Amino acid sequence: MCLQNKTVTMKLKQIAFFFILIFACQMATAQVFSDNKVRNGSRAGRGNIDDKTISWGYYIGFNSLDYKFHYRTNNHKDIVVKTSTGFNVGLLGNLKLGEHIDFRIEPGLSFTTRTLQYPESYSTADIDFTSTSNSERQIQSTYIYFPFLLKWSTKRIGNFKPFLIGGVSTTINLSSNEKSKDDNFSGKFRTTTNPGFLELGFGIDFYLHYFKVSPTIRGVFAIDDELIRDTGANSPWTGNISKMQTRGFFLNIVVQ
Repeated sequence: MCLQNKTVTMKLKQIAFFFILIFACQMATAQVFSDNKVRNGSRAGRGNIDDKTISWGYYIGFNSLDYKFHYRTNNHKDIVVKTSTGFNVGLLGNLKLGEHIDFRIEPGLSFTTRTLQYPESYSTADIDFTSTSNSERQIQSTYIYFPFLLKWSTKRIGNFKPFLIGGVSTTINLSSNEKSKDDNFSGKFRTTTNPGFLELGFGIDFYLHYFKVSPTIRGVFAIDDELIRDTGANSPWTGNISKMQTRGFFLNIVVQ
């Protein structure tokens, strides 16, 4: 019942986000194809936000994160990663560096859950991987997220402006279990607390009368190994993994 409630809640979040996206796109489309080039914020007496050296905003969105594994041997089938849709929320600070380039930070929170499913070939004389308690490990991640990004924009076309965005980010994973003395032999999978990521993506600024809405999609790729290995060197859960790295994407709606 608890699992069903979580699934329903996630579906409702996805539906709500979908309707917010459709609503934002409808408003933006009305302005994009208008003959008048709007100056967002002009009615509020703030002028065009692109003219400001420093500007602020916020974002909300979803993520889908996976793990990429590198193995020491090829004696087993690959570990399967079952992903779920995660949630992002945060603030934005933008520093204008030039006509078409900005530096921005987007501190926030990201939540996601991944489930590792080990094949039966990982079974040993003492540990049976046909049992779900051994073959599955659920990894819940709560990231305090600090990205440092550069945004390259094209020239504004009417009331929209495409852009590329990329950079690096550092995080604090509050659910990493890195310092825990328990490991997989006690049912606890451990990861590093401070993984770093490379990020690259694109988006479009839509200019409205009172604000600017920017749907963005970014790929995220871990820089270092995130696995904390079990105490036993021959652990069936971690012994064959030479590297484990996050990969995936963020889909955010930014409002300034």
